[in-house]
Amino acid sequence: MPKLRRITFDLGLLIIIPLLGKLYTRLNVPVNNISILMTGIDKNIPFLKIFIIPYVIWYFYRVIFFIYLAFKDRETYYKTLLTYTLGILICYLIYSIYQTTVPRPSLAGRDLLTNMVRLIYQKDNPYNCFPSIHSFTSFLMIKAILNSNIKNKFNSSFVIVLSTSIILSTLFVKQHFIVDAISAILLANLLFDFVNKYLFNILSPTLSKFFVFMKLDKNIEN
Repeated sequence: MPKLRRITFDLGLLIIIPLLGKLYTRLNVPVNNISILMTGIDKNIPFLKIFIIPYVIWYFYRVIFFIYLAFKDRETYYKTLLTYTLGILICYLIYSIYQTTVPRPSLAGRDLLTNMVRLIYQKDNPYNCFPSIHSFTSFLMIKAILNSNIKNKFNSSFVIVLSTSIILSTLFVKQHFIVDAISAILLANLLFDFVNKYLFNILSPTLSKFFVFMKLDKNIEN
């Protein structure tokens, strides 16, 4: 029973993902002074509809990855979820004061991949671009698995390949520019290191007392 209560509590924390998603939609509307951060390299990146597959996979990938960590490496789970939450809030702050957009190509055809791109374009307005949340989350997963106690050749290779394909997909389906991806990668790298090396150690005593109060584990280690 204690283990069941623990995992139920841990998974319950994932409610932060849809809650933050609600805030995203409120910010994803046009305002005045919208910037376009296109570079010469961006102009030469082709539109490749096949990359809509890893782009869409991201919506499931982030949740599955968190569930995997919750069962396998509880400490890394907390560190990663905390980094995710802080990072998304930082992105939202940037969106609210510095809005950018990405011009989208005209879509021709009614094949499956084109329709998938069309659906994404319809559901996601092109205004919350810098930094890229897809890229931030994907690189965060790389940092998490490489710093996890459960790291092995298979899971680290899988996460690196899938996360990299998602980051590239943001460019090839014309959802983001290079600067959006690079800024997101830098944010994920710096923020995870900060949480992993400093913030989590500061919060650990308080978290341990909370877990005892909730009659969960006496510590946050595996």
